[in-house]
Amino acid sequence: MAERSFAAEVEQLRIGAGETFHGEGILAVTKALLQSGVAYVGGYQGSPISHLMDVFADANDLMAELGVHFEASASEATAAAMLAASVNYPLRGAVAWKSVVGTNVASDALSNVASGGVTGGALVILGEDYGEGSSIMQERTHAFAMKSQMWLLDPRPDLGLMVDMVEQGFRLSEASATPVMLELRVRACHMTGSFVARDNRRPPMTVGEAAANPVRDTDRIVLPPANFLHEHEKIEQRWPAAIDYVRDAKLNERFGPDEDDIGIIVQGGLFNTLNRALELIGLSNAWGDTALPVHVLNCVYPLVPDEIAAFCAGKHAVLIVEEGQPEFIEHELNTLVRRADLQTAIVGKAVLPRAGEYTGQVLREGLAKFLREWAPDRAPVETPLAAPAVTPAMVPQRPAGFCTGCPERPIFSAMKLVQRELGEFHVSADIGCHLFSILPPFHIGNTTMGYGLGSAGASAFKPAGKRAIAMMGDGGFWHNGLTSGIGNAVFNKDDTLTIIVDNGYSAATGGQDIPSSKAFNKARVTNNPIERAVRGVGVGWARTMTRTYDVGGMRDAIRDAVTSPEKGPKVLIAQSECQLNRQRRVKPAMAKAIKAGNRVVRERFGVDPDTCTGDHACIRLSGCPSLTIRDNPDPLRQDPVAHVDNSCVGCGVCGEVSHAAVLCPSFYKAQLVFNPTRWDRMRAAMRDWWIGLLQRHETRSRLARGF
Repeated sequence: MAERSFAAEVEQLRIGAGETFHGEGILAVTKALLQSGVAYVGGYQGSPISHLMDVFADANDLMAELGVHFEASASEATAAAMLAASVNYPLRGAVAWKSVVGTNVASDALSNVASGGVTGGALVILGEDYGEGSSIMQERTHAFAMKSQMWLLDPRPDLGLMVDMVEQGFRLSEASATPVMLELRVRACHMTGSFVARDNRRPPMTVGEAAANPVRDTDRIVLPPANFLHEHEKIEQRWPAAIDYVRDAKLNERFGPDEDDIGIIVQGGLFNTLNRALELIGLSNAWGDTALPVHVLNCVYPLVPDEIAAFCAGKHAVLIVEEGQPEFIEHELNTLVRRADLQTAIVGKAVLPRAGEYTGQVLREGLAKFLREWAPDRAPVETPLAAPAVTPAMVPQRPAGFCTGCPERPIFSAMKLVQRELGEFHVSADIGCHLFSILPPFHIGNTTMGYGLGSAGASAFKPAGKRAIAMMGDGGFWHNGLTSGIGNAVFNKDDTLTIIVDNGYSAATGGQDIPSSKAFNKARVTNNPIERAVRGVGVGWARTMTRTYDVGGMRDAIRDAVTSPEKGPKVLIAQSECQLNRQRRVKPAMAKAIKAGNRVVRERFGVDPDTCTGDHACIRLSGCPSLTIRDNPDPLRQDPVAHVDNSCVGCGVCGEVSHAAVLCPSFYKAQLVFNPTRWDRMRAAMRDWWIGLLQRHETRSRLARGF
């Protein structure tokens, strides 16, 4: 179950030639693949192209009608290995994943397919997750493309151009016998627009037909002596063929006047932001009518020397807008203009930041510096800015944290309680929501090494005393953790505890099904228990907790695992559904039922301000966003009391933590009844009468005692 269904939108994928397609970038890319006659599609979900995999899954029936095979791959390496189908057969294939981490995972297969080359068009669609909205290390795909000699497309964010670039990517791959990468930033993935569609094409050869007619070419296999010839083939044949195709097909674009003393070269994916910066300076408009010559690199690797020389000729200086570092394109431009015997100055990181996302404001400031040096008559007039009322330093940081009701929070509350008894543990964290435990209020987690590598990150710790603890999600477990983590721990007799958070689907990437999902999936095999898998590779101590909100039970299970006399790896599977995905499902259903006049009961928790001591240990041990503080209603007490706001989803973990930690009895559970029945109203009236009676009796008793 993905967090969002595209079942309605994918019907647009059926439209034919001449009709106008409206939708998001990810839908446009799917339509482009079908128009290009793709034979197979695979991939692994991850920002910013998670929804691309969801679209593929929802369009599975349509792709099956066209003879297109779709597979939700177990990892990026699995997806990349699918490109083997294009090595010997004229099959167009596309795979997708989040880069750069996914590209790292897929590197073995990518290096092999890039070395041997392909017969059919092979396209790798990458979510280039770089910038302030990213959740990963800040690296670029460009380095991998250069290292393996794979061509890299970075299309200008325009739906029509992006669709064309998918088709051109396949043609470029076929023309140069080389896999092609197409990178999409988050804005391109989720921008909305339209383009004129073409008919979907059934692949000339399906994967089934290829399998029935096997072809073998040992020159394509990375094995001596062929592998020594591949490098020469890349440089002497494939690279020139790619340059010829990029030039002849006019993949790169020009904007603005033909002649000028200065110009700009920009990565295609950054053009819209550059144009906005030019607009702020008064040198362009919203439609891209720039007053300066702009050369747009929709293909950032390889560059076309003739195009670069023609653009730079006669110019005193050219600004290269290249996001991230190292400045690969800037280095190559300097080489190309010198080889062409041009004296044009290439200006890049001298006026633009070496690292960080190039927002409109960042590019505006860089352009202003460039213009002041090379075209002062066109530089913006800088007016003194008034001191801002609020500076960035004055705004408190808002680090990432667990959602309200998150089932992973009580795991770390339980771990904090165990640490109270036994002292702190070395905790090897993993990729996923559980990584938020390193932040307040838990402060748990020492390192993170990669998706599904929590156990492997703890494998060096084999102390005679305290055991290390590793974290892992169910998505990471099936991606990589079963072999690289649990299997490795069994083989090496690691004496560690691995806690596997089992949400029932890959929650962090959008709720996609995985082998252990409990939901029925007609196209996949689910309901494969994690505990059975870990016991299958040799784990002796394994336990499954079916409700993580049982803080006391979680505390006891963790304590048992870290103090057990049994040697060898221990695995604790902590099960509860992702609350964010659950609320996406429950809230609309509840709202619909209330609107229809049905009786609906919503549970939530609260704090009795008369009982609360103001200790706030519940907040320190839980950290739920719905837990806050408010003024103490008792004028004789100064400490603010805990308070549960209306965002509470009724998970009960605050009360569970208070009970397990022996804090206070101030938490209570309330039931909000919508569209109450006559019996509900009668019970409420009786309850109010009885409570009122008791209160009046208590008041009389106090007066009688002189209080």
